[in-house]
Amino acid sequence: MTDRSAQTGVLLAIAAYTMWGIAPMYFKLLLDVPAPDILLHRIVWSMLILLVLVLALGQLPKVRQAISNPKVMKVLLISGLLLGGNWLLFIWAINNDHLLDASLGYYINPLLNVALGRIFLGERLRKLQKYAVALALSGVVILVVSFGQVPWIALALAGSFGIYGLLRKQVAVDSLPGLMLETLLMMPFAIAYWIWLASPASNMFANSWDMNSILICAGIVTTAPLLCFTAAARRIMYSTLGFFQYIGPSIMFVLAVFLYNEPLHQERLITFALVWAGLALFSFDSYRHFRNNRKAMKLKLVSQE
Repeated sequence: MTDRSAQTGVLLAIAAYTMWGIAPMYFKLLLDVPAPDILLHRIVWSMLILLVLVLALGQLPKVRQAISNPKVMKVLLISGLLLGGNWLLFIWAINNDHLLDASLGYYINPLLNVALGRIFLGERLRKLQKYAVALALSGVVILVVSFGQVPWIALALAGSFGIYGLLRKQVAVDSLPGLMLETLLMMPFAIAYWIWLASPASNMFANSWDMNSILICAGIVTTAPLLCFTAAARRIMYSTLGFFQYIGPSIMFVLAVFLYNEPLHQERLITFALVWAGLALFSFDSYRHFRNNRKAMKLKLVSQE
């Protein structure tokens, strides 16, 4: 891996997470469109764009290979439905002034992934990882005790995306063909909704050209950051890529507080502070573990010479 390739990977990672962070600004343009209608357009246009990309990048054999395996398709159907639910809740949260909850959910997600790995994959938690998860959990508990209600939007977003990632680890399908198949499997639901349940806002024959353009851009908003992410993952190590994942929820936090004026109560700020502290511990532990592993590999190579 050359330095130029690594630098390109870093820029692509920053671009991917920045696009995910500013995505709420796009969805705010569709305040008059019901969340399920936005979701159907996200599915339809994403699937078409992904199909073109799969064909252009010569990944059709990987799609055929996945389709020929019933077990893989079953997992992709479940993961696709989870992803669709995550998208729907994210859109609803943004357009109902719950962007702070969405931000909290994506801050919690990396720590939840560690907990899910322990529960379902038998992965052992290092001491600092345990402290990091405990800090995040204490932040959620404080919010529950202070407000008397569970931050269900944040937990549902983190949980659905965490389980989605867990399922995708079970099938050997690359991200691009995998996402295309997931959106393809969601297509019957999207088309059925479009025909029988969609609001007049989804009638593209009656809409203005501007509105139709915005709706079609749902596909670009979905696929552009994914392409940057997958390109970055090929150029830099996955552990390095993980350090950029906080860009997205940080941008959402700033947008929620300073642009959309969502209330940031003291209890919620304490929750964020504890989650941030947990993430700082988690990042420090990941970096230390990565550095120790690299030193061990170098020593092993030297001893073999």
